Amino acid sequence: MLYQIYPRSFADSNGDGIGDLRGVVDHLEYLEWLGVDGVWLSPITVSPNADWGYDVADYCAVQPDYGTLSDLDELVAEAGRRAIRVLLDLVPNHTSDRHPWFVDARESRSARHRDWYVWADPKTGGSAPNNWVSSFGGPAWTLDDASGQYYLHNFLPEQPDLNWWNDHVRDAFDEVLRFWFDRGVAGFRIDVCHMIVKDADLRDNPPARADDHWMARVFGQRSIYNANQPEVHEILRRWRRLADSYDPPRVLIGETNVEELDILARYYGRGDDELHLAFNFPFINAAFDAEALRAVVETTEHLLPADAWPVWTGSNHDVSRLATRWASSDPEKSRAAIMMLLTLRGTPVLYQGDEIGLTDATVTEQDLHDPVGRRFWPAYAGRDPVRSPMPWRDEPGGGFTDPDVKPWLPFGNIAAHNVASQRHRPDSQLQLTRDLIGFRKRTPDLQTGDSTQTPAPAGLWAWRRGERIVVALNLSDSHNALEGLTGTIAIATDRTRDGEPVSGPLDLRPWEGVVVTTS
Repeated sequence: MLYQIYPRSFADSNGDGIGDLRGVVDHLEYLEWLGVDGVWLSPITVSPNADWGYDVADYCAVQPDYGTLSDLDELVAEAGRRAIRVLLDLVPNHTSDRHPWFVDARESRSARHRDWYVWADPKTGGSAPNNWVSSFGGPAWTLDDASGQYYLHNFLPEQPDLNWWNDHVRDAFDEVLRFWFDRGVAGFRIDVCHMIVKDADLRDNPPARADDHWMARVFGQRSIYNANQPEVHEILRRWRRLADSYDPPRVLIGETNVEELDILARYYGRGDDELHLAFNFPFINAAFDAEALRAVVETTEHLLPADAWPVWTGSNHDVSRLATRWASSDPEKSRAAIMMLLTLRGTPVLYQGDEIGLTDATVTEQDLHDPVGRRFWPAYAGRDPVRSPMPWRDEPGGGFTDPDVKPWLPFGNIAAHNVASQRHRPDSQLQLTRDLIGFRKRTPDLQTGDSTQTPAPAGLWAWRRGERIVVALNLSDSHNALEGLTGTIAIATDRTRDGEPVSGPLDLRPWEGVVVTTS
């Protein structure tokens, strides 16, 4: 089980209102208690924070806000002593405009690093080279007045896109991977890895169609030529060979934000030669509905190569938290979502706070740091609501920082969702999460067992894992029942049902879930 940490919001060890690596070290006991096998840290590398770490100015150094390389080394070592592996974020699509490569590239058209980025001449009349739009809104091209050429940025103008057709770029990133792998880092989550390579001819994207995903319709075009290019798989195979050359092999996880599951499956290659795991955005974007989720899972399982392994997540630093988006702040729905994630075949990834049912925080315009929120406020508050500090205790500072220090972002509902109040309460979501993780570790059927969908009435989703485990979730507002089971409820979202014998119809209240050991 992987656990995503947003370092700036996890734990502040020095009282400056900003989380840091020392804060993560200080809470390794909690992560071990929870049962975490690995942690993925959102970017810790040097950044001027135009996009809060996703604009990298140095790939091989730690952002001073978070500490030092020595702190990172200590975290890797201390986590390893607790059998927890540490993964980092890799941002290969673009750098910061303050990265030395881009600073040099802007010097002249003949600069050493010029071709490390995507440059193009204006069209006749001076307009941008093509019609591509930025994922953050607006055109994806900015004119460099000094050279008279445009440079590409699929995100902010401060995030110029690298040219992955250039072998020097590929060689440079091999060295970045080796730098961290040699320090004991267990792998990478690869940011927007589906967008790394662009069409070499920079062709216009076609217009969106009425049946396209909502983002394509908002931007007015389909991302045909600025994403999912065939050559991206060459890079992933190259990185997989590099990762597999280490002992133990390192792990590659892709942020594959694609809406077509057949395209997602391609990022596994043959199942053993590209990504180990590819995040499933059709799943995270699906409604919290039995049929919708079942369809995504069944299709994914059908399309993945034989040796591929799914990965499931319900929250991250970019999307509304599962307790808000799926559960509408309903604790019963949130508990059902956690049970789902921890029992599906594949690797579950929890985002910090999922285990306590943390919901999106409320932010004001004055609180905003996220450039997306600033651009689209008040229609959209951006990603700051899901990046709020981790509430450890119900007190001033939330146990995240000193009581008299203002954290970099406001807290969510500390009173309702904090670790201390849930850690020793048997009926809490935190204890449910821990018990599910522990049961999964003790139960081979849940670790590696096959998954088979079980016939169930409308609103109820059930599947069998391996030989003896059946999971049933009533994702509806009505009572429901599953027929034909005999066994014992091992864990239920209503913990008073743990150990209850099952014989005949298994009755489930609205938004109730159970894990049954069959006889």
